[in-house]
Amino acid sequence: MKKVLALVGSPRKGKNTDNLLEFLLDGIRENDYEINKIYLIDKKINPCTGCDYCGKIEACVSKDDMSSIYEGFDNSDIIILAAPIYFNSVNGVTKNMIDRCQRYWSLKYSLGKQYKRNEERTGVFLATGGAPFAYNQFNGSIAVMDYFFKAINANYKGNYFISNTDEGPVDKRLDVKEELYEIGKNIWNIKDFYLHR
Repeated sequence: MKKVLALVGSPRKGKNTDNLLEFLLDGIRENDYEINKIYLIDKKINPCTGCDYCGKIEACVSKDDMSSIYEGFDNSDIIILAAPIYFNSVNGVTKNMIDRCQRYWSLKYSLGKQYKRNEERTGVFLATGGAPFAYNQFNGSIAVMDYFFKAINANYKGNYFISNTDEGPVDKRLDVKEELYEIGKNIWNIKDFYLHR
């Protein structure tokens, strides 16, 4: 059975980012997959201090709720991160969690471990932006996500972006719901995608 880790970076539950993720998960639920959905706002995640503890010992010095998220990364086949865009990149709640993935970079490059290098794993990024559509609206987040998925050794397969959510809430977008349902239903075999609505 494939395992899915679905992370919600938005501080608001049941709103645009959460709804976007649920559209995708509805399709995934058509398969026999185990889904672990985590709201980052509910977790105590200390910021990375750059102490390099993880560069010497196979662990993070901070003992907090990030340990359960590490466990999710370590045991999942599909990792989905959904976040709102603030100031052209992922919001602070999400970025704080991503910074704590320094542990994986250190594991591979400081400690020389072969973390998940030969395993097939999928990474997908969903994001919402309140501003009207602009071609470069999500560009600041893409580089962050690229390094994030590389750190945890997941193949960054796709982006799904929604603009103008201040004017048009995600839950009213039936076209988006249908499209994400199909992506979710076929997520393990889907080719790389970049969709901006």
